[in-house]
Amino acid sequence: MSFQYIREMPKVADILDAIPLPGDLKRVKRERDEEIQSVFRGESDKFIVIIGPCSADSEGPVCEYVSRLARLQEEVKDKLILIPRIYTNKPRTTGEGYKGMAHQPKPSEAPNMVEGLTAIRKMHIRAMKESHLTAADEMLYPGNYPYLEDILSYVAVGARSVENQLHRLTISGLDVPAGMKNPTGGDMEVMLNSVQAAQQGHVFVYNGWEVKTTGNPLTHCILRGAVNPYGTNIPNYHYEDLVGLSEAYDKRSLQYPGIIVDTNHANSNKQFQRQPRIAQEVMGSRRHSKVLRDKVKGLMIESYLDEGSQKISENVYGKSITDPCLGWDVSARLIRDLAELV
Repeated sequence: MSFQYIREMPKVADILDAIPLPGDLKRVKRERDEEIQSVFRGESDKFIVIIGPCSADSEGPVCEYVSRLARLQEEVKDKLILIPRIYTNKPRTTGEGYKGMAHQPKPSEAPNMVEGLTAIRKMHIRAMKESHLTAADEMLYPGNYPYLEDILSYVAVGARSVENQLHRLTISGLDVPAGMKNPTGGDMEVMLNSVQAAQQGHVFVYNGWEVKTTGNPLTHCILRGAVNPYGTNIPNYHYEDLVGLSEAYDKRSLQYPGIIVDTNHANSNKQFQRQPRIAQEVMGSRRHSKVLRDKVKGLMIESYLDEGSQKISENVYGKSITDPCLGWDVSARLIRDLAELV
C-alpha cells in the first residue's frame, strides 16, 4: 500500500487527561444540555440558533465571536438558545483546500493532526470558559468524537456523510441532539433513513472495539438545499418544503421529529447575504402553521466577526477563509429580530 505512517494518534484518555474539562464547566455543560434537549423533546418553546463561522480557523477570533454571542444570549434568553458553531473539520467537495483546525491548527502551515486534536480541544474549552455557551461541531470523522464528547452539546452530520454507515451508527450512541443534513442531491428519504438508523440501537466496530448503542432519539433533520444534476441550487426551506418533510416524518414512527433549516449553502444559492431573509421566511412559516411551529426547532447560520471571506494569506482577523459569512453587526441584528419573531 502507499500509506506513509507519519505519527501515531494519541489515545483519547491521554488527551482528556492532558486537557481536562474543569468541574465548573461540567456543570455548565449539564445545564446547557438539558435546556437544549428540552427543545428537541418538545418540552420548551424556545428556538435554537446554531450560528458561527463556516470553519473555526483560529482560536482568538473564534473565542471573541463566542463571547459576543454570550452577551447577546443574555438579551434573548427568554426566546432563543444560541449554540456557537465551532466547526473544526471542513469537508471539501474535491478534496482540495483547507480542511479545518483538526487538520491544520495553523492554516498557513502543514497538516498535523496530533497537534490539531489538541488545538481544537483547547479552543472549545476556552470558548466555553469565556462564554458559558456550549458548542456545535460537525462530525466529519466519527473516530474523533470521543476527543470532544464531554464538550459538545450538538453534532451535525454533513450532506456528504449522511449516507455513511459509520456516521449513522456512531450518532446512535450519542446523548446529545444530532442533525442529519439532506444529501447534496436533496433526497429527503435518504435523510430520513439516516435519522431512523441513528434512532435505533446497533452493535458495530468503533475505534478498535465492538460496541453496543441504544439509539439516539434526539436525531433529526437539517434542510440545507440541494444541487440538481445540472449544478443548479434548489432551496428546500419554503413553506411547502417544510410541510412536505413534516408529512414524511408522520409516515415514520420516529421519536421527537425535528427540523433545523440551514440558511446558507444551496438554500441561499451560496449568496450569504440572503440568510436574514431566509431566516425570516422560515419564522413566517412557523407562525402560519402550528405543525411547523412544533417541528421546526431552529436555524443554522454562517456568521463571523467580519463579513465575507478571504484567502488564507490575507490574515484579516475574524474573516472566514472558507465560505463567506455574515458580519457581526448584521448577525446581531438578525438574532434580535428572530427573538421578536418566535
